Amino acid sequence: MKKHKRITITDIAKLAGVSKTTASLVLNGRGKEMRVSDETIARISGIARQYQYQPNIHARSLGINRSYALGLVIPDITNYGFASVAYELEILCREAGIQLLISCTDENAAQETLAIEHLLSRQIDGLVVASCLQSDIEYQGLSKQIPVILFDRYFENTSLPFVTTESVQSTEKLISDIASKNNVDEFYFLGGQTTLSPTKDRLLGFIQGLKKANIALKPEWIIHGHYQPSSGYEMFGSLCAALGRPPKYIFTSACGLLEGVLRYLSQNKMIQSEIYLTGFDDHYLYNSLAISVDTIAQNNPNLASHCFRLMMKLINQQDLNDHQIFIPANICLRH
Repeated sequence: MKKHKRITITDIAKLAGVSKTTASLVLNGRGKEMRVSDETIARISGIARQYQYQPNIHARSLGINRSYALGLVIPDITNYGFASVAYELEILCREAGIQLLISCTDENAAQETLAIEHLLSRQIDGLVVASCLQSDIEYQGLSKQIPVILFDRYFENTSLPFVTTESVQSTEKLISDIASKNNVDEFYFLGGQTTLSPTKDRLLGFIQGLKKANIALKPEWIIHGHYQPSSGYEMFGSLCAALGRPPKYIFTSACGLLEGVLRYLSQNKMIQSEIYLTGFDDHYLYNSLAISVDTIAQNNPNLASHCFRLMMKLINQQDLNDHQIFIPANICLRH
């Protein structure tokens, strides 16, 4: 089988009758700056197009200490919210000539550490991470080597930059409005890991919302698991078994949990039951469900754009005027 040979700057220089340095300057967009003649620039550029020349990214990175690659570490790529942000961030990176490398942790601390090590071996320029770790110690150390931005989740009292959705006030408003307008005598909260900031913030908003509506919270209304659909299914199933019926009002703190609840309702033919569903995170398919769901929608394009903006500033060693950002959420009422 014939082995294909990739054309190099040396080859283009020979074909154009110029030095390798001149060819390199032109192909890196510095021909005008270094006063290379228009005729020579046109000749070198024409040959490069003719032979479909592509610069060697590895050689380029050695010269300027950049890999033009970013790492994104998220718990679950099948989660609609994380997948949506990854999609938006990849577009921004692609338009800037940067490759986005995505790793998933499955909410496992050991897997997260391995994912970081793998990305570092690829010489990434920066890291965006939705961490399941208990503290920021590891990322504080890593931030001395490369820029690190926390996404979706942040650590208490951290000095690291982060971008997340404002959860407390938006959850408080949704819960207080529902509880005030309806004859609520029970309202259940299904949450993820208690150590994660989204769980803490959304639970705080839930509690404040009930308090604002003058509803006395009962401890048994708060149920925690993890942010996987299977956990939502199990928590909701156990709750239905304990009550002998579906709960009247329920708030799920993430879309994965709501997915599990909906699957349980469907499998047990409870879609038409008297249950008021609410949750954090929105999905366009909720508009097509046979059951209404009031939600808090995150602005995923805005989350991605802020992560990208902060990362570019850090890579270019620019000051961050706003390094810890809470993005406003929108309330979507369907009942």
